[in-house]
Amino acid sequence: MKRFFIFILFVSLIISCNSPKEVVVSNTPQPPIAPSKATSSYWQQHVDYKMEIDMDVNNYQYKGKQVLVYTNNSPDVLHKVFYHLYFNAFQPGSEMDVRSRTIADPDRRVMDRISKLKPDEIGFIKVNSLKQNGIDLNYETVGTVLEVALATPIQPRESVRFNMDFDGQVPVQIRRAGRNNKEGVALSMAQWYPKLAEYDFEGWHAHPYIGREFHGVWGDFDVKLTIDKNYVVGGTGYLQNPNEIGHGYETSEVKPTKNDKLTWHFIAPNVHDFTWAADPDYIHDTAQVPDGPLLHFFYKKTMTSEQRNNWKRIQPKSVEFMQHYSETVGKYPYKQYSIIQGGDGGMEYGMCTLLLGEGTYEGITKGVISHEMAHTWFQFLLANNESKHPWMDEGFSTYIEYHAVNILFNEGKTNPLQGVYNTYIALANSGREQPLTTHGDRYVFNRSYSLASYYKGCVFLAQLGYIMGQENLDLTIKKYFNDFVFKHPKPLDIIRTAEKISGLELDWYYTDFAQTTNTIDYAVKSITDKTIVLERIGLMPMPIDVTVTYVDNTTEDFYIPLQMMRGEKPTAATIVPDWAWAYPTYSFDVKKAVKHVEIDPKGMMADIDKTNNKK
Repeated sequence: MKRFFIFILFVSLIISCNSPKEVVVSNTPQPPIAPSKATSSYWQQHVDYKMEIDMDVNNYQYKGKQVLVYTNNSPDVLHKVFYHLYFNAFQPGSEMDVRSRTIADPDRRVMDRISKLKPDEIGFIKVNSLKQNGIDLNYETVGTVLEVALATPIQPRESVRFNMDFDGQVPVQIRRAGRNNKEGVALSMAQWYPKLAEYDFEGWHAHPYIGREFHGVWGDFDVKLTIDKNYVVGGTGYLQNPNEIGHGYETSEVKPTKNDKLTWHFIAPNVHDFTWAADPDYIHDTAQVPDGPLLHFFYKKTMTSEQRNNWKRIQPKSVEFMQHYSETVGKYPYKQYSIIQGGDGGMEYGMCTLLLGEGTYEGITKGVISHEMAHTWFQFLLANNESKHPWMDEGFSTYIEYHAVNILFNEGKTNPLQGVYNTYIALANSGREQPLTTHGDRYVFNRSYSLASYYKGCVFLAQLGYIMGQENLDLTIKKYFNDFVFKHPKPLDIIRTAEKISGLELDWYYTDFAQTTNTIDYAVKSITDKTIVLERIGLMPMPIDVTVTYVDNTTEDFYIPLQMMRGEKPTAATIVPDWAWAYPTYSFDVKKAVKHVEIDPKGMMADIDKTNNKK
């Protein structure tokens, strides 16, 4: 999800702590590349959805029929299942409502607004019937989760069919999804259907929807959406019936269904979510990525001419971002991607993103599309659990986003992440930091969640480049994607990938930087003629880069390996003996008289006090 008002939050934290229309949509979608096996014992669940939805655009209610085939690939017998009913969060007294009214720094887009919603403004998903292989089931709605007692347990390797009838109501636009957002988009439909919860080796992930993000089961979606004929729809999946639709789609004949509605038929192979948006005033453009997907753009014709022109200008730059991320991380595996005006800011979904559209050209491209498209790799295709490990998608997306913007906009920054480092360091010095491994809903402050997930998460990846060498980091990112695409990687998976690429032992890095709030603080303690003494003040260990300037103004780079790494990164510097963490000081001799010494002159180590790094 996009960072909102991070700069303002950052300042607050410091103060408080001192092309023309053309669409070619394939009717025969090809599944993405097959996932590679990281280990022979790996398994994951699979679910296939077929849904028929009838949307009433007058009262924002819809009726749904869902056929779900669930395959238990686990070695466990399952006695129950759970569904997420995300729209139930938008009701007075929900956990989202109460949390927003009791947290010290509520999201300004929510505040106390849920508590004031009227019955025709709330969101809901009501399950009317649910069967397992034709047998009626007992179930209970508990907030945003449906708890289901199975008629018969699901055995390992067994597939079962669930048939469900449900009703829904779209909430007044509040958070990501909803109706009639502030830019006038009628329907932003994210997390709108009963969604089966994920089960893995950690057990069920039936977390309530309180404020953070999502997790889902990989599978195929077949969705038929019946809606007013004047509405244009964009989102996840491949449109199967363009000749029946119109609205800029290539068509020979438009055939309205009963009651002046049209049925849009989408198929989405191998995704873990299905999202769509609809509005009667959408303009629909496309742009082809060379050797890549067809990009779709949906934006309101009611915007000003300047704003509509911005949406024309973002299209070739979006092509560049798609090419860049495919080259630096891994090839985008689907045949289309949609950028849609909707939602309440910017949020990533399957084969698409929803974003606000009335900003400036640079604001939309640099500020939103760069980040949300990056999420296609670091979240959607890798699909880590966003609730438990938000830094793995937000932080890693921020890392590749900042580098992409620096390259594609020719900014020429030596370190495009300098501001990111500074923001993390301010958080670390604020007294309000919590470990990166904190569940997304368990942060005391919203701004601590944001600064940790986006900024410290980004530093986590960038600093790996300092520890193991930038070339090794680049290789690690590609291998991590290749090994875990279409899976649900955990934090240890990125560390083990880095270890395999570098040959170094790196578990200490995850332990200290992610699981604790230990900080890095190294200092130049003393210089006596040709002897240099360094000091470790912070608890967190690191290898050290040092540049020595001699009295004759020549310089020499030194590298001090961290003993527990059991190796060194590739370097042209002079390598001196290891520094064992428990020793608070370290000394080494040089051959000439010293003028001054500087630790980490390139600034790629997140040292929280740089005033003592040079003497």
